[in-house]
Amino acid sequence: MKDFGLLSSRSSAMVISARKALWICQWNADAKSKKNIEALPYNGEALFGDKLDAMISTTTSGKFKFKMESLRAVISSLEEKKFLVSGDIKDAYLHVPIYPPHQAYLRTIRRMFKSENKGFKKLLALTIIFSVLFGFITHLKMFQGQVEIMTMGTEPEKKGQQINQLLTFMNQTIPNVEFMYLNETTSAKESTATIIDYKEKYCVGDIITVRIEMFSYLGKKKTYGGDYLSARIFSSKLAAGASGKVEDFYNGTYNVYFTLFWEGPVQISILLMHPSEGVSALWKARNSGYKLISYIGKFLNKSQEVQTQCGFHMDSQAEICAYEDKKYEEFFYCIKPPGVACEAFISLRSMNTPYTNLTNMEKNLFNRSKIGEQMMKQTQNIDVLKCTGTSTSVKPKCQTGMPVPFPSGYFLKNHWYPLFCNLSTDEPLSHIHTCLARKMIYLMGDSTVRQWIEYFPKLLKTLKFFYTPGSGWHKLYIALDVTNDIFIQWKKHGQPFVTNIFFNVKEDASVTTQINRLGGGSNTIIVIALGQHFRSFPIDMFIRRLINVRKAIENLFLRSPDTKVIIKSENTREMDHDVERFSDFHGYIQYLLMKDIFKGLNVGVIDAWDMTTAIGSHSTHPSETVIRNQINMFLSYIC
Repeated sequence: MKDFGLLSSRSSAMVISARKALWICQWNADAKSKKNIEALPYNGEALFGDKLDAMISTTTSGKFKFKMESLRAVISSLEEKKFLVSGDIKDAYLHVPIYPPHQAYLRTIRRMFKSENKGFKKLLALTIIFSVLFGFITHLKMFQGQVEIMTMGTEPEKKGQQINQLLTFMNQTIPNVEFMYLNETTSAKESTATIIDYKEKYCVGDIITVRIEMFSYLGKKKTYGGDYLSARIFSSKLAAGASGKVEDFYNGTYNVYFTLFWEGPVQISILLMHPSEGVSALWKARNSGYKLISYIGKFLNKSQEVQTQCGFHMDSQAEICAYEDKKYEEFFYCIKPPGVACEAFISLRSMNTPYTNLTNMEKNLFNRSKIGEQMMKQTQNIDVLKCTGTSTSVKPKCQTGMPVPFPSGYFLKNHWYPLFCNLSTDEPLSHIHTCLARKMIYLMGDSTVRQWIEYFPKLLKTLKFFYTPGSGWHKLYIALDVTNDIFIQWKKHGQPFVTNIFFNVKEDASVTTQINRLGGGSNTIIVIALGQHFRSFPIDMFIRRLINVRKAIENLFLRSPDTKVIIKSENTREMDHDVERFSDFHGYIQYLLMKDIFKGLNVGVIDAWDMTTAIGSHSTHPSETVIRNQINMFLSYIC
């Protein structure tokens, strides 16, 4: 028993020493200094004790924390095991407290290392190896600059943890405010927008900063942020546009940054889409349940059709048909018609219910006159010059796996120029026949990517639609070019799918399932578009779907790493169309989630949100100018 206690103590001590080494190896210091720090004895509740505090105080002019080399260094080295270490890494500073019940083991550190018994040391070494391996069972998740620790477990547990962490972060970021009177909310008219350090002359590449100060209708300065703004610069004369980047200081003040990408006239537009009080109301309403959309399902009872209620949550004591994908934890239900088998489910449609989660006062925030109010009181042009000495760097070819910044590009003469890769002309479109020859292209998602298959025949004159049974825009689309051996298919994503026309569910499949059914390969291209149909449902449903799709893509790359996968983000839509269900605020949150969850995958990204913001589109189905540029961007990843 004594030996066992000694073994446990030594094992704990050695694991802590290993932890010390892992932290120290990331420091930007010489080896001798690292060794001296590592040798500091443990004599308190932190790994390095009071002596390190004194050392840091001396060498950093009173700053009592060691700064790590970078967040990336932390991510690559730190993993959590509760009784050994915890990470306070918001600012990437070292802080490693020891779990109190185990501090007693570490106080024997000097005595434990005096043993010369070789057999005991071998046993101790094995114990340490297993202890360290058992301790390294976590990974870090970064979301919008926030690094969080996620304990590993089963796949469902990990997915649940990831969903909860994203929800927690969003709930902390999105304002949670209440108001008693409308005149307490943000007013675009009372608020100010001022160009900081305005100049008479601007050059291509300069950045204009606009300072926004928010005030209520009573003229009172707002003390919290969270207002939803849409910002862009544009030139109608040049058919040019680019998105602005909004910085929220969470105190009623914002900076909006615009990079001047083209020579010529520029106008600034900053729209207050929703005040922070409206954002708060929409967020709470969205996550209050599934009552905004109802479903009617059709079942076949011999030769007759029977209708019944369906949905994601059935509050009924009647017998239920459960359509479950237990692997991906996605479920849909219908009340079972009497005497009809659940397998006889044939079609489905949705309806907007009269139900609302908004109060009458909150509804007043979403009157058309209060949506998309212009913040810029003056609309004078800014003339941008192409100044001497302006350097232009050579961009690499567009490739999958490239990180996509925001803004990701700009329009000029109705042509989209990405900022992160070279796409200076319509060259990909001019080579579309050879680029797509012997390719099988699978478009998966909503009607915004169905627009692609409808536009392709304008580019591929030999492309013809193949007959598929069914009716309505949501049926399966297949187009074939037998001359160039090109196959293009569009198939809608699975539930939730929002349309008031019955659609066939016999071959219904989520994007996750569609990907899993494909073999992949160098001649296979997948384009995924998700978002618009999810806006009316709690956000955790969308997060779960994205995580599942990412997993399916990862599995696809394991069996066919040369498959090309392209993610098309959702786009903006009508400003005042059923705001509670379909507001662009919901879409913007989903856009950010998409970028975060698919980050790090070897996929190409077509930033439809940025494109439609830049061009000033407010339509669920963007113009052919946008579709043409999306396809050109798509081809740049493929050709």
